[in-house]
Amino acid sequence: MYSQYSMKVIEHFMSPQNVGSMVDYDGKGTYGDPSCGDSLTIYIKVKDDIIEDISFLVFGCTASVATSSMTTVLAKGKTLEEALEIQEEDIVEALDGLPENKLHCSNLGVQALRNSIKDYLNKKDKLG
Repeated sequence: MYSQYSMKVIEHFMSPQNVGSMVDYDGKGTYGDPSCGDSLTIYIKVKDDIIEDISFLVFGCTASVATSSMTTVLAKGKTLEEALEIQEEDIVEALDGLPENKLHCSNLGVQALRNSIKDYLNKKDKLG
């Protein structure tokens, strides 16, 4: 069943990192892919413009869980600017590839991450 996936994808699916909601988040971003019904929410905690903590909740397939987990791994500890530079290809490469029909799942992580950063920056601007 999982033979189409790399060992990294299977690892992140079976034991996702940074999974769960976050009560005291600084930014929250959600993104869904209507073509397959997957939905992802990423929560970030920011200190001195660095993503100090990050977590996610996802509804989706094996690739969605794995790409969501890897997105948080890649973003944690990065500056907001560095995190905004994370691309779909970075996630796919970090997972040692995805099947062609699952490449779109990497977009979930990138968009939800960007939305969480945007939410944080909007809140920060309102506070002055």
